[in-house]
Parts: sequence; C-alpha cells; structure tokens
Amino acid sequence: MARAANSRTPADNRTPAKSPPPPASTASSRGALPPELRTLIDEVIEAADVDANRDLLSAMLATSIQLAQTTTDRLDLKIASAALSEMADAFEVFRPYRLQRKVTLFGSARTQPDDPLYAQARALARLLAGEGWKVVTGAGPGIMAAGMEGAGQDNSFGVNIRLPHEQGPNRFIAADPKLVEMRYFFTRKLMLIKESQAYAVLPGGFGTLDEMFELLTLLQTGKAQPAPVVLVDTPGGAYWQRWLEFITESVQRSRLISPSDHALFHITDSVQDAADNITAFYRNYHSARWVGDLLVLRMHVLPDEAELDRLNNLFSDICATGRIEPARPFQPERATNDFLDMARLAFHYTRNHYGRLRELINAINA
Repeated sequence: MARAANSRTPADNRTPAKSPPPPASTASSRGALPPELRTLIDEVIEAADVDANRDLLSAMLATSIQLAQTTTDRLDLKIASAALSEMADAFEVFRPYRLQRKVTLFGSARTQPDDPLYAQARALARLLAGEGWKVVTGAGPGIMAAGMEGAGQDNSFGVNIRLPHEQGPNRFIAADPKLVEMRYFFTRKLMLIKESQAYAVLPGGFGTLDEMFELLTLLQTGKAQPAPVVLVDTPGGAYWQRWLEFITESVQRSRLISPSDHALFHITDSVQDAADNITAFYRNYHSARWVGDLLVLRMHVLPDEAELDRLNNLFSDICATGRIEPARPFQPERATNDFLDMARLAFHYTRNHYGRLRELINAINA
C-alpha cells in the first residue's frame, strides 16, 4: 500500500540501509542535470554526513536546482519552500511517537462547549486515550478542543492552520511541543491523515466534509493504508444518516461508487461503539505493504486451513491470480526489518474495490 499519504501503522525499529547516490543519468520531467551538478550534489550530501536515503535526498536537491534553472516565479518557489519546511517541522514533532497508535478527530470548529457533540467528542477521546491511543486534531476550537480536553495534554497532538479570522491554538495544546503550525491546508491535511491509524469524524461544515471525503478517497483508491473511519453523532442524531441517504440514493445509485465502498466507514451515535470499531480493526490485522505485485497483509495469528479456504471462497473476486496464501517475510521486508515477527498472508490483489479489501480485513479479525 502506498505509504506516502499515510503511515497508518506504528513504525518499527528498522535501520535503513545506506542508500547509494542515484546514477548520473537519472532524469525528471524537467530534464537531467549535467554530471558536474550531480557530482556537487553528491559532495554536499557527503559533507552533511548523511548515510540513509541518499537517493531521495539527492533527488530533492536536484529538483530544487531544476526549479532555480527554470522560469518558476517567486510565488511558486515560496509555496514549495514553505510546504517543505512545514512538513519537515511536522515530521520532527511526530517522529518520536511513531510507535504509538494515533486517532485523528475531525469536526466543526464552531461547536460550542455546551453542545452535546462537544461532550461526545470529549468522551470518545478520553476513552481512546485510556486504551493507549494518542489523539490528533487540528488544534483549533470546537470539536478539536473537545478531543484534546478528553485526551489530556500528554496524549494530544495539534496541527493548527493559521487563519486571519479565527483564533490560534486552543488552550489545551497552545505552547505544547506537540503542536505544529501550518500555513497551507494541503500540508495540514497530509499530516492529519498520514500520522494516524484511525479516524473519527463528527458533524461539521465544508472543512470537515472536505477532510472526510479526501480521507475516504485515499482509502478507496489505495493511496492510504487501510484504517477504520467512524462517523460519530450524538444519540439519536441524524447528521450522518442524512449524509448516508445522499451517498446511497444519489452517489451509489448513479454508480459513482461501489456498494462495497460502504465498508470504508462506520456510522454510530455511541462513543463505546466508535471506540470498539477502531480497536477491533487491529484485533488481529496489523499492517499491509506491497512487495512487487503481491499485497502482504501482516497479522498476529494466521487463519487455520479451514478459515483460509473460507477466505479464498469469499474473496476470490479480488485475487487477480492464484489464492490468498500464508507467507514468510519477503526479502524487501527483511532488508528493512519490517515487522518480521508478524504472520503474513500474501496474494495478487486486483488493486481495485478497496472496500472489499476492508471486508477481507474484517474477516481476518473475526
């Protein structure tokens, strides 16, 4: 599964192998750099005493030089520079906590503390924090403040957006070292999604719906690791039920999504049910990655022979060829010490209908 959009499972203690510099012939859509510039880039990396991921660092420096050699205007360069700087700051904040599971809470900044939705978000965050999860929010008021109040400062991360018409970070995260300030929505959304392994969305406006739809799009297209998404309302609330009616009657009926895409989210008005749905996703399933054209699902316990036959009968439609079979760690996984103690199932996935993949994970957990 592509990890760029999201690293949904806690990282392991892998030690990256030393990466050689890319060959001088490496090219991009902007054309190849002259060999002498490639040599200078290699010398800069060597002088910086960098061993890991030298190929990627070389490519980043080469791209920067190519931008400088074109007629890219100053505004475009400012956007690229600020985005890279913001991501670097966020990576630094989250890096020490990569082994800890995190849930991102989305919801309206306009929700007041006396609103039942505020209490619902606070209770969900408190419950998940009590089960060892860290809580990530956009650091603003409303549902974001409720999540941080419930989780407590020690268990909270904030990714704040700087807006001229709204206040700064809420009092539960202000001045905390686990707060990141962002200028751009796209870098903020990247970090809110990338760093978590589960998501809870409470009713909100355009911003909340934008975040929720982008999250579902990433899951639907396989650009994010599989993860639980719970859409949480107050008891008896109709916000998500009305949303579901629109999705079913207008979007699905027009064949713009598949019926199996409903497996990508879970609607509830119960805090306990929301927390159970999140934790149950990792009851047995652990993580996934691509190894060549094989999708590898890692888990704590392999299904027995009868269960494996049942999985193959139920999910033959998403096997491009062959069967779902037990596997040992593959060479790329061994090279990066990638969860070598986990059991594995591997198969040639069709790379579509990711709702069906979610249903397969549900079956593995059951």
